[in-house]
Amino acid sequence: QVQLVESGGGSVQAGASLRLSCAASGRTGSMDAMAWFRQTPGKERVFVAAITWGGGRTYYADSVKGRFTISRDNAKNTVYLQMNSLKPEDTALYYCAATRRFQIASMTWETDYGYWGQGTQVTVSS
Repeated sequence: QVQLVESGGGSVQAGASLRLSCAASGRTGSMDAMAWFRQTPGKERVFVAAITWGGGRTYYADSVKGRFTISRDNAKNTVYLQMNSLKPEDTALYYCAATRRFQIASMTWETDYGYWGQGTQVTVSS
């Protein structure tokens, strides 16, 4: 089992920055990749970014490319999401996820991830 705990959410104005953190514990050696998803009320979770645990390859949704950066610290078993130039449409509950088997073809599918955190709220006002 892998446990994930997110932190770093908050309320900011448009144009500001936030950094989310996701600390993993438990059988972290089995992780192949970690990702961030976000969800707004009444909608499904949407892929934001992913990073492979070994090679550190990164992938982004088009909506956040150039503004968000995903990174990892293997020694701390922590993944970060640096969010710059935030927009009101970035407002959502952000979830961290982990998978034991990363597949590029389906990396945007939440069903590919077996472990999830509890979420951290990000609110961006105009």
